Amino acid sequence: MTTVDETAYVFRAAQPEDAEAIEALDGSFTTSTVFRVAVVDDGFAFREIPVDPPLTKVFPEDEPHGDDDGDDDSEDSDSRTFVAVGADGGLAGFAAVSHSPWNRRLTIEDIEVAPDHRGRGIGRALMGHAVEFARERGAGHIWLEVTNVNAPAIHAYRRMGFAFCGLDTALYHGTESEGEQAIYMSMPCP
Repeated sequence: MTTVDETAYVFRAAQPEDAEAIEALDGSFTTSTVFRVAVVDDGFAFREIPVDPPLTKVFPEDEPHGDDDGDDDSEDSDSRTFVAVGADGGLAGFAAVSHSPWNRRLTIEDIEVAPDHRGRGIGRALMGHAVEFARERGAGHIWLEVTNVNAPAIHAYRRMGFAFCGLDTALYHGTESEGEQAIYMSMPCP
């Protein structure tokens, strides 16, 4: 049991019985700022701008949440899902990750913290489990994708040591996230 922000949580690899709670976790967020992406001749630039009224993003139910079947405990598997379970036995958050041996990249496929548990260090603790898994696999870097409107996550990732490394202005075309841009962030595996 780990204490995060004076609350006891259990962090462990997901089990098959966690799949339903992972799928049901509320990953929505509200933000009063977004990152505006400007594509310039020789690259791109980000500028954080206020939005009024604040933007609330609810992810579609059918959007995949990475490898969340919980059945990834085999010793040779290159994917894991880690969960944080609160003292009440409820799911507080999860992180689904995968490792690509060819380029030594650990990808954060999905990381979510339930609204009532945000701001307590659970995301950082889950990322710590991802980093440990990355080290076990010999990863050279950790990589993730985040929408430009998820300013709270971008700030959290930057505090954890991630830096901007790429952009895809077309990834969300034809989806419910039309108009948003995918920002890629990475950090060396500590």
